[in-house]
Amino acid sequence: MFEAAEVGSRIDKEAYKREVPKVREALLAAQRELAASGLAAAVHIGGGDELGKVSALNALLSWLDARGVESFALGPPTDEERARPRFWRYWRLLPPRGRMVILLGSWYTAPIVDRVYGRMDDVTFEREMRRIRDFERMLVQEHVPLVKFWLHLSKAKQKKRLAKVKRDPQSRWLIGDEAWTYFKKYDRFREVAESALRLTSTGVAPWHVVESTNDRYRNLTVATTLTRALRDALEVAKATAARSSRRAALPKPRKFNVIRQLDLSRNLSDDEYERALTRHGARLARLVRQLHEADRSLILAFEGPDAAGKGGTIRRLTQAMDARLYRVISVAAPTDEEAVHPYLWRFWRYVPAHGAVRIFDRSWYGRVLVERIEGLATREEWSRAYAEINEFEAQLAEAGAVLLKFWLAISAEEQLRRFTDRRTTPYKQYKLTEEDWRNRRKWDAYEAAACDMIERTSTDHAPWVLVEAEDKRWARVQTMKTVCKHLEKALSD
Repeated sequence: MFEAAEVGSRIDKEAYKREVPKVREALLAAQRELAASGLAAAVHIGGGDELGKVSALNALLSWLDARGVESFALGPPTDEERARPRFWRYWRLLPPRGRMVILLGSWYTAPIVDRVYGRMDDVTFEREMRRIRDFERMLVQEHVPLVKFWLHLSKAKQKKRLAKVKRDPQSRWLIGDEAWTYFKKYDRFREVAESALRLTSTGVAPWHVVESTNDRYRNLTVATTLTRALRDALEVAKATAARSSRRAALPKPRKFNVIRQLDLSRNLSDDEYERALTRHGARLARLVRQLHEADRSLILAFEGPDAAGKGGTIRRLTQAMDARLYRVISVAAPTDEEAVHPYLWRFWRYVPAHGAVRIFDRSWYGRVLVERIEGLATREEWSRAYAEINEFEAQLAEAGAVLLKFWLAISAEEQLRRFTDRRTTPYKQYKLTEEDWRNRRKWDAYEAAACDMIERTSTDHAPWVLVEAEDKRWARVQTMKTVCKHLEKALSD
């Protein structure tokens, strides 16, 4: 794979001086088109040539409009990053639409280094590459085209460059001691890197291997390739937008489904409720403290029809918790900032550190519920969201989170009673909106979408728990008991 980048490609000084103005003009024009489009762009500069990567980055930053680009050199993860899933740090760096980010080092670095040093076996490495491939495909589908460069030096050229840098006090500081340590394993790094590139070079996110021996050739090649990739992405986006449709037939629920089989007559008396709430509240308080001490997080997501009692159930849970440990996230329509990032970005930013609790009053399932039914997402967007959500939740679980998702179920008749109560009770009127009435008119469609959601995203590590919520007391106690049961299981594993 790397032989084509060892042929001695170079550009002389005169040709370089002639080409730079044209290359810069074309690159700036592509950047302006990006800024005016609905796309962002992520550029990855990788490879074993550390000085070459810095030189290429400096060239791009000097030729691009600085107002539309950011760059990050990624080293070892910080304590804050280690306390969350591995991809959390990368999601935080994704640019909004119209802007570009350039990364030195990325999601490839850790698995390649770990495989070279034997800290990761082949099976795990290939699984990580599949995860990267899925992540990159999702980014492209979410309007963040990727341009990936691998700057290559032959073993002899690498050794010569390192020796030259070591003798030069002006540039010696750019290369750490690990550069020589890594060079001793050059052959193994090359083998693993070839495998990584082969497994992750796809039609939507191909690798561009660039010979890095000659600075002028490398920097011009990176710039011209980036320009071409941006223009190609813009053309694809235009063609895709012309074909996209946000309107689809509303789904209809099956006569027999997981929601309709619930026994909504279940209830508790006031005395039963108070006793159960006291007993299980103390139990929950103890378990949340133990989870915190075990450095594991708890994530709870609540969905259900309007007026199903999500807020009241959440309040009963948090009353049993240390306020320093939990945070409740109320999810509404995306803000302007959230709307210009990939869909899951707004939820990744709230992923808790080890030992903390996050409770979502509505959640990332909005894409397959309200956005699907109201035509706010295209068929392609909400259809692929199931797999994207499953992957998101798998990463949360792998990082040690206890993840539970609750669907609070009520009947249409009970919802109408609660709506009427809100409308006629002054201090409850703020809870009722025209949107609630509009959603009610599509009750069957929302039920069908919820059944699809439960069927396609309930897993062992992130199960859906369906709670009969016609009686609020029953729903609150059942939810608390379920959280306690899963925490006890997690702490005993």
